[in-house]
Amino acid sequence: MARIVGVELPGNKKCFVALTYLYGVGRTRAFEILKNTGINPDKRVKDLTDEEVSKITKFIQDHYKVEGELRTDINRNIKRLIDIGCYRGFRHKLGLPVRGQRTRSNARTRKGPRPSRIKTKKKKEQTV
Repeated sequence: MARIVGVELPGNKKCFVALTYLYGVGRTRAFEILKNTGINPDKRVKDLTDEEVSKITKFIQDHYKVEGELRTDINRNIKRLIDIGCYRGFRHKLGLPVRGQRTRSNARTRKGPRPSRIKTKKKKEQTV
């Protein structure tokens, strides 16, 4: 198993699939990384040499933000929106959809599960 940018890549996967285990690297970017480093995308991770792993690691660190650096950057941007008090920041703070989606119906992912309703049975008055 190869360790790239602090993430263990599964050894039995092909390189282009294994690179998608990194946060911020999808299939397109994985193919781009392998093309620029000159590594066959169909090669298995367990067959990579230490030199190839270091080439991939160096290329990723030089050209992209991935893993922790990307996560902190995204969180910092969201915090900035909240701090300046703009509409998008307000929506982030309330946990509602940010990009104009409707909320009357749907939006359950952002709003969370519906509050449970407790049904109360009304006791019928008995007249005797």
